Amino acid sequence: MRKPAGATRQCPTDPRHRILVVDDDGDLRLLYADVLALPGYHVHAADDGAAAWEALQANNYNLLITEHSLPMLTGVELVRKLRAARMALPVVMAAGRLPTHELVRNPSLQLAAMLPKPFYIDELLETVRVALRATVSAPGQLAPPPNWQSQPSADGLRL
Repeated sequence: MRKPAGATRQCPTDPRHRILVVDDDGDLRLLYADVLALPGYHVHAADDGAAAWEALQANNYNLLITEHSLPMLTGVELVRKLRAARMALPVVMAAGRLPTHELVRNPSLQLAAMLPKPFYIDELLETVRVALRATVSAPGQLAPPPNWQSQPSADGLRL
């Protein structure tokens, strides 16, 4: 089994929330990990869809953040495998090219949110907070289908 690319980032303030970040851009993986570690999330990273699938099978996560355009398995293929395995894990698709048409045709994929790149750091943090809060309030249940209209803040740092 391959080890997911990138170091685990963690801050001991909230050991309950474990996030898997999947992106083939190493700089973005590191940036996501650093930004998400600040409020206390434990972040693991994978550089392709196959490594992410292995990590999902081997570990328990509270949230998956994935790019769509990935080597080995696309983000949508990864979510299909996740749902076929009956994993009720909330998923945020953070992608430069969102596969909206595929997601509309496959409502069973049930994404918690979609973030079109580039987006602001505070937008990422708020999306994660909302997705995790929905999971805590209804464990094992996925959030209702998202409103795919993103409203970036005027003063945040864009990713």
